[in-house]
Amino acid sequence: MTTRDLVPVPVRRHFRDLASQTSVLRLIQGMWEDQGFIPSGDPNNETGERRSLWREYEDNVDWTDPVHVRRVLHVYEAVLDGLVEGAVDESRKILRRHGFDLTADGQIRPQAEFATSAAKIPTSLRTLRDPSVILDSFERIDRALQNDPAQAIGSAKELVEATAKTILTELGEPFDDKTAKLPALIDQAQRALQVHPQSSSSGPDGSNAIKRILGGLTSIAIGLGELRNEGWGTGHASSRPRIGLRPRHAHLAVGAAQTWCQLMLDTLADPTAPWRSAASVNMVPPPRQASHVQVKS
Repeated sequence: MTTRDLVPVPVRRHFRDLASQTSVLRLIQGMWEDQGFIPSGDPNNETGERRSLWREYEDNVDWTDPVHVRRVLHVYEAVLDGLVEGAVDESRKILRRHGFDLTADGQIRPQAEFATSAAKIPTSLRTLRDPSVILDSFERIDRALQNDPAQAIGSAKELVEATAKTILTELGEPFDDKTAKLPALIDQAQRALQVHPQSSSSGPDGSNAIKRILGGLTSIAIGLGELRNEGWGTGHASSRPRIGLRPRHAHLAVGAAQTWCQLMLDTLADPTAPWRSAASVNMVPPPRQASHVQVKS
């Protein structure tokens, strides 16, 4: 089993066959949609309505994503629930043969832990005293990216906001948690870390090229808030129909948010970043390190 295929094809085929033999269309729909999946709507070469519907849900799974795959395993558990012992034993053998265990209480577990989606999360997040709010945003993005573009866009905006607030808190910079607007938070956080286009820094941080890139990142971060507030992300103008909103728009928003988030967190953790020398001159204590914090998928 590789990171390209966290659930091998024989396991997928087994559960597709099993579900088509033991479930009706309504139950298949419920199993998948209870885990946040929607059918692709794309044609496939499966025979029979139940197999074809099952395949439509499979087509919307990212089989390389541990978060998606864990949700698929819950679908498989629902298929097994209530089956006679003989059918469950056959599934247990197939699962074991391909790297999974079926526990006594009906849960499917990989024999070796998946490489988690923490690869998308900056490792510098581990240095924070409390990364929980940022982690929550990443988890919501993982759940929504393929199937709920509006939610993913809303969560991308929340990721930027959570990152800015966390950085200001780490640096002891005052801000009004209830009334501060996103553009002001972004501006204050970038200035505090001297990654603002108007900051004066030595080395590459002060170069015109880096400042142009920083200016673009600032515009991107602010644009995320505007995109959500215009009704394309959850949380605002929810009565507006989101006609034409697709996963590609969500990927754009999420990718932009992750790039900005990584820059800010990496700069905060960098022991040689220009902001640290300025902090020592101004007697502003650097953030405490918290290497014991574990990033969970």
